[in-house]
Amino acid sequence: MSTIELTHEDFEKTVASEGITLVDFWAEWCGPCKAFGPVYEEASGKHPDVTFGKVDTEAQQSLSQAANIRSIPTLMAFRDGILVFSQPGALPAPALEEVITAVKALDMVDVRKQVEEAAAEAPQA
Repeated sequence: MSTIELTHEDFEKTVASEGITLVDFWAEWCGPCKAFGPVYEEASGKHPDVTFGKVDTEAQQSLSQAANIRSIPTLMAFRDGILVFSQPGALPAPALEEVITAVKALDMVDVRKQVEEAAAEAPQA
Protein backbone atom coordinates (compact mmCIF):
# COMPACT_ATOMS: atom_id res chain seq x y z
CA MET A 1 0.00 0.00 0.00
CA SER A 2 1.31 3.45 -0.80
CA THR A 3 0.99 6.48 1.42
CA ILE A 4 -2.14 8.64 1.43
CA GLU A 5 -2.33 12.41 1.76
CA LEU A 6 -4.27 13.39 4.86
CA THR A 7 -6.13 16.67 5.23
CA HIS A 8 -8.04 18.36 8.03
CA GLU A 9 -11.21 16.81 6.57
CA ASP A 10 -10.13 13.14 6.71
CA PHE A 11 -7.40 13.06 9.39
CA GLU A 12 -9.62 12.27 12.39
CA LYS A 13 -11.60 9.58 10.57
CA THR A 14 -8.38 7.94 9.35
CA VAL A 15 -6.50 7.86 12.66
CA ALA A 16 -9.61 6.87 14.66
CA SER A 17 -10.20 3.78 12.54
CA GLU A 18 -9.39 0.29 13.73
CA GLY A 19 -5.85 -0.92 13.17
CA ILE A 20 -2.56 0.93 12.86
CA THR A 21 -2.11 4.30 11.20
CA LEU A 22 1.26 6.01 10.88
CA VAL A 23 1.31 9.71 10.04
CA ASP A 24 4.32 11.60 8.71
CA PHE A 25 4.10 15.39 9.17
CA TRP A 26 6.40 16.93 6.57
CA ALA A 27 7.04 19.92 4.29
CA GLU A 28 8.50 20.22 0.79
CA TRP A 29 11.28 22.61 1.89
CA CYS A 30 12.44 20.32 4.75
CA GLY A 31 15.68 18.44 3.99
CA PRO A 32 15.24 15.76 6.69
CA CYS A 33 11.64 15.28 5.49
CA LYS A 34 12.89 14.63 1.95
CA ALA A 35 15.42 12.12 3.30
CA PHE A 36 12.75 10.32 5.37
CA GLY A 37 10.16 10.23 2.54
CA PRO A 38 11.66 7.27 0.63
CA VAL A 39 12.22 5.31 3.86
CA TYR A 40 8.56 5.87 4.81
CA GLU A 41 7.33 4.97 1.32
CA GLU A 42 9.39 1.76 1.31
CA ALA A 43 7.99 0.74 4.70
CA SER A 44 4.46 1.27 3.38
CA GLY A 45 5.15 -1.39 0.76
CA LYS A 46 6.37 -3.85 3.39
CA HIS A 47 3.39 -3.42 5.72
CA PRO A 48 0.11 -3.60 3.78
CA ASP A 49 -1.75 -4.08 7.09
CA VAL A 50 -0.74 -0.56 8.22
CA THR A 51 -2.18 2.70 6.90
CA PHE A 52 0.58 5.19 6.02
CA GLY A 53 -0.57 8.80 5.89
CA LYS A 54 1.28 12.03 5.18
CA VAL A 55 0.36 15.55 6.23
CA ASP A 56 1.89 18.46 4.32
CA THR A 57 2.36 20.96 7.16
CA GLU A 58 2.40 23.89 4.74
CA ALA A 59 -0.91 22.98 3.09
CA GLN A 60 -2.51 21.78 6.34
CA GLN A 61 -1.38 24.41 8.84
CA SER A 62 -4.48 24.20 11.03
CA LEU A 63 -4.15 20.41 11.26
CA SER A 64 -0.45 20.69 12.10
CA GLN A 65 -1.26 23.24 14.78
CA ALA A 66 -4.04 21.05 16.22
CA ALA A 67 -1.61 18.11 16.32
CA ASN A 68 0.89 20.33 18.18
CA ILE A 69 3.62 19.84 15.56
CA ARG A 70 6.68 21.86 16.57
CA SER A 71 9.34 20.16 14.44
CA ILE A 72 9.30 18.23 11.17
CA PRO A 73 9.41 15.55 10.20
CA THR A 74 7.30 14.21 13.04
CA LEU A 75 6.06 10.64 13.01
CA MET A 76 2.91 9.68 14.90
CA ALA A 77 1.51 6.18 15.33
CA PHE A 78 -2.11 5.49 16.18
CA ARG A 79 -3.57 2.11 17.02
CA ASP A 80 -7.32 1.68 17.24
CA GLY A 81 -7.68 5.45 17.48
CA ILE A 82 -5.17 5.91 20.32
CA LEU A 83 -1.95 7.88 19.85
CA VAL A 84 0.75 5.42 20.94
CA PHE A 85 3.89 7.05 19.53
CA SER A 86 5.00 10.55 18.55
CA GLN A 87 8.54 11.61 17.78
CA PRO A 88 10.14 14.37 15.73
CA GLY A 89 13.11 13.63 13.50
CA ALA A 90 13.83 11.51 10.46
CA LEU A 91 14.17 7.85 11.35
CA PRO A 92 16.48 5.45 9.53
CA ALA A 93 14.76 2.37 8.07
CA PRO A 94 15.73 0.01 10.94
CA ALA A 95 14.35 2.43 13.55
CA LEU A 96 11.09 2.82 11.61
CA GLU A 97 10.79 -0.98 11.48
CA GLU A 98 11.31 -1.09 15.26
CA VAL A 99 8.49 1.42 15.77
CA ILE A 100 6.13 -0.54 13.52
CA THR A 101 7.01 -3.84 15.24
CA ALA A 102 6.51 -2.29 18.69
CA VAL A 103 3.13 -0.79 17.76
CA LYS A 104 1.98 -4.13 16.33
CA ALA A 105 3.03 -5.87 19.57
CA LEU A 106 1.16 -3.53 21.92
CA ASP A 107 -1.33 -5.06 24.34
CA MET A 108 -4.25 -2.79 23.52
CA VAL A 109 -6.26 -3.93 26.56
CA ASP A 110 -3.43 -2.61 28.74
CA VAL A 111 -3.08 0.57 26.64
CA ARG A 112 -6.82 1.33 26.97
CA LYS A 113 -6.60 0.74 30.73
CA GLN A 114 -3.70 3.19 30.99
CA VAL A 115 -5.60 5.78 28.93
CA GLU A 116 -8.66 5.40 31.18
CA GLU A 117 -6.54 5.71 34.34
CA ALA A 118 -4.81 8.83 33.02
CA ALA A 119 -8.18 10.38 32.12
CA ALA A 120 -9.52 9.60 35.61
CA GLU A 121 -6.50 11.27 37.23
CA ALA A 122 -6.67 14.38 35.07
CA PRO A 123 -8.18 17.43 36.74
CA GLN A 124 -11.75 18.04 35.68
CA ALA A 125 -12.44 21.41 34.06
